Amino acid sequence: MSRDSNTRRRIPPGIFLIKSVRGKDWALKSYRYIILLLTFIAYASYHASRKPSSIVKSVFYPESLKNSKVSPWPVGNVFIKEEEFVSFDRNRVESQGWYPFNQSDGTSKLGEIDVAFLACYSSGMYVAGHLGDTLDLRLFLTTGMIGSGIFVGLFGMGYFWNIHVFWFFLSMQMVAGLFQATGWPSVVAVIGNWFGKRKRGLIMGIWNAHTSVGNISGSLLAAAVLDYGWGWSFIVPGALIASAGVLVYLFLPAYPEDIGFSGITDSSPNLESLSQAEEDRTQKGPVVKVEKSSGIKEGSGSRTGIGLFEACFIPGVIPFALCLFFSKLVAYTFLYWLPFYLSQTEIGGEYMSVKSAGNLSTLFDVGGIAGGILAGYISDKLNARATTAATFMLAAIPSMLLYRTYGSISRTINILLMVVAGLFVNGPYALITTAVSADLGTHSSLRGDSRALATVTAIIDGTGSVGAALGPLITGFLSSKGWDVVFIMLMVGALIASLLLSQLVIAEFTERSHKSVPSSHGQQTDEATGSQPLLSNQR
Repeated sequence: MSRDSNTRRRIPPGIFLIKSVRGKDWALKSYRYIILLLTFIAYASYHASRKPSSIVKSVFYPESLKNSKVSPWPVGNVFIKEEEFVSFDRNRVESQGWYPFNQSDGTSKLGEIDVAFLACYSSGMYVAGHLGDTLDLRLFLTTGMIGSGIFVGLFGMGYFWNIHVFWFFLSMQMVAGLFQATGWPSVVAVIGNWFGKRKRGLIMGIWNAHTSVGNISGSLLAAAVLDYGWGWSFIVPGALIASAGVLVYLFLPAYPEDIGFSGITDSSPNLESLSQAEEDRTQKGPVVKVEKSSGIKEGSGSRTGIGLFEACFIPGVIPFALCLFFSKLVAYTFLYWLPFYLSQTEIGGEYMSVKSAGNLSTLFDVGGIAGGILAGYISDKLNARATTAATFMLAAIPSMLLYRTYGSISRTINILLMVVAGLFVNGPYALITTAVSADLGTHSSLRGDSRALATVTAIIDGTGSVGAALGPLITGFLSSKGWDVVFIMLMVGALIASLLLSQLVIAEFTERSHKSVPSSHGQQTDEATGSQPLLSNQR
């Protein structure tokens, strides 16, 4: 089979059809916009399909975890009138919940459901990363999205089938977790294949808003259909991710080579460096007239990925992976338990409904969007990924303390402090899982083999997802002892996350101080090369 026919075979069918109708190809910049949009939609749908379980927690287990007369910590009854406690208890709507989650061990079972999903997600991540580097990313991602949609929907069918067996819900979440593991390594690898390091932190910070957009849309969708039965809160997001999977299959070119462009590595020309003449020739030329040099690598499914053990020795992988363990422990505890916390906590002297709590919790992710963009921008400007991530994690500690301490005063104060907490909690999480993973996946020690992108991303995010599994599980047990204990756990986790990057932070400061000193030849070292200090001085 000729090279042209191989290229046509790899072109997504939707793009092939559109180009056949148009009679000419798109410019390179247009393809990059398509990549950003499709991967944004893809992973937003992944996160949207994870939110229903947090929304329906209060439906499964409606009873308050603590006596409403207990004063919020540590302000006491200074800001809340005693009469408001009584009026709430008299008027609060009682619900029977859903067996087996409405028993005394209900929160523990809910925590087990979360950890079952995340344990399978994190363990499956390591396998998915290696498969993503060896298989066709477009088909791999499509399979994961459609499979996720099916099993998320099946969880919701438990409502219509009147299932009250704990193992049914547990098994549905476990299989869904395995399918969801395909998402993150795949989308980061696709972005890394199409974009160089220049302004990667800012680009990926903006792009990473898909996490918060997915959380927000998933919360709003699940809450909107909750009145029709909690099963719809799973079926609708499940249908959304399956539909997005079809979109990916039709229109996502996973590699520049799949449509005739050269790939991006640190040792090869950046896509941005292609001449305008080449782009014009691409726009005006016939359909899919591929122009490649013989030295350019092939696209989907034709290259060999590195092993997990080998990828662990890439400088910076292990410290960032361990940091993400604790960072995601904090972030995912908010992801899975914040709506429940809001519905079980008096805010301004009253409790809110499950639907209102779900809607209000989306503001945490609004702060997360700003945090991801800000962290990416700062890390680009300072050329210091580790310093930025560590600083954000340290700032998350007082922000969570303030939220727990004063968030009960009024809804306005709760919203303000929630947004601030979301900014600092999600900022480093977004930075590490995007720009840092892509930097390490294209490290110079790989000699330009970008097929390590999915593997490195899987190691970092897979390790982080272990923490993401433990956080909600521990919260399920600790919440019965009071939310003060939960917040102490979260603050300790944030502190450990920042300390794990201390060696890389020192290396970045050392690198920066050396670059600011003129060289022996009287020339100042270039500080705008785009390489990452934490990577360059540890080869």
